[in-house]
Amino acid sequence: MEATIIAAYLRLYHCTGISHQQFSRLLKQAGNITVILDQNDEWLQSLGMDPGQISMLRRSQGSASMESKIEEDLSWQQSRGNAIVGYESPDYPPLLRTTDFPPPLLYAIGDSSVLSTVALGIVGSRKASEYGGRNAYWMAHELSHAGLLICSGMARGIDTQAHKGALAASGATVAVLGTGIDICHPLANQKLAEQIAVKGALISDFPLGSPPRANNFPRRNRIISGMSLGTLVVEATAHSGSLITARLALEENREVFAFPGSISSQLSRGCHRLIKEGAKLVEEPADILEELGMKSRGAARLESTANSTQKNCGAEAPSLNEHEANIMRLIGGNNCLMQTLLDSSGYSLQQLNALLLHLEMLGLVRAEGGRFSCTDPAL
Repeated sequence: MEATIIAAYLRLYHCTGISHQQFSRLLKQAGNITVILDQNDEWLQSLGMDPGQISMLRRSQGSASMESKIEEDLSWQQSRGNAIVGYESPDYPPLLRTTDFPPPLLYAIGDSSVLSTVALGIVGSRKASEYGGRNAYWMAHELSHAGLLICSGMARGIDTQAHKGALAASGATVAVLGTGIDICHPLANQKLAEQIAVKGALISDFPLGSPPRANNFPRRNRIISGMSLGTLVVEATAHSGSLITARLALEENREVFAFPGSISSQLSRGCHRLIKEGAKLVEEPADILEELGMKSRGAARLESTANSTQKNCGAEAPSLNEHEANIMRLIGGNNCLMQTLLDSSGYSLQQLNALLLHLEMLGLVRAEGGRFSCTDPAL
């Protein structure tokens, strides 16, 4: 988008007295920012602006403080990888644009073009169990491999594991922040944020410098659910903020998925409640791909990847180290779930993922819908 158009967005965005929700409604009615700023006062009143708000908007055009804010944002955008994505931009998430009150603009760091990709939200507890973390990583890894953009909030726990799983699959992932785009929260995820910016994008609809506040996160959750075709809740207590994201997804007529857990765990209560209320119970990535109408495409992509790597290996069987041979023995002639291999092998999730990915590259193991099988069980 041109700098003049972005400046017009910023003028309304920073205008005191006009809420972002009202700005969003104006954009949906007018269609573009130029129409809003070029029209007379009577026309603006017909769109719901009162005389005081219109006067404030007119005065902002000669305001030194407003010009300073706009200049600061435009200067920030000049840095490599930074972008301000307006409602009219081709990079603006298409599903988010159809929601009731889409954010007028998004600050982005990374590759903002990924925002137009079909996305799946993965959310859950910040205090995730090992079980929840493993499954968030696994689901994100496989669904990213099948072509979905993984969207989450970069919080501790489930969000962090979802982003890491997508990155490990060399897929794109988007982190929606509850702070200004220039603030990393939590600080422990600074390195993760840098990795996401390389293979995806960080986005926020909060002004630069906005600190983390509790009332920011429902707004952040609305973006996650709004830009996603569906939302998967991996672990959540009965009062988890993740249930807000699920409720928002339902309000936007999007799919909601939930991962079951132990009936004795408080972290399973939220997911079990969602399942009782009609969310789709998920046991493997294929369940989500099927519900989204992507099962065949996802399976074909996974199989194509395995076949192409197998062709590149040559006819001679590669030699395997002790750990790789152990994984091959465990898989044997079976179609094994990741969880089965984790329980049987004694490896950590990261170790097992690395071994499986290498075996896939050698063409010895094929991944389909979250299950792993040997391409030639006789090896």
